[in-house]
Amino acid sequence: MKGFSPIIQAITTEKSSLEQTIGKYTFLVNKDATKIDIKRAIKEMYGVDAKTVRTSIVPKKIRVLKGKFDWAKRPSYKKATVTLKGKKTIDPSKIKEHKK
Repeated sequence: MKGFSPIIQAITTEKSSLEQTIGKYTFLVNKDATKIDIKRAIKEMYGVDAKTVRTSIVPKKIRVLKGKFDWAKRPSYKKATVTLKGKKTIDPSKIKEHKK
């Protein structure tokens, strides 16, 4: 797949920020991306090897807005938690272009 970039953006929450101190980084990824694709993209973008890649699909969420007769819809997405080999660190907010 030429021009395919599995990583869309970094997810920065309280939990993901705490996990960055131990070498775990969380990314929003393409739903078609596999663990191998994500591992290769981390290697090409940041120049570090990934020890493990864990993926999960977050289901869509529908809720009623307070005081209104309206529905708020949040789409489903796929996220990946990447653990780096050794004590390497990266800056997840700076995603370089994925060249293939």
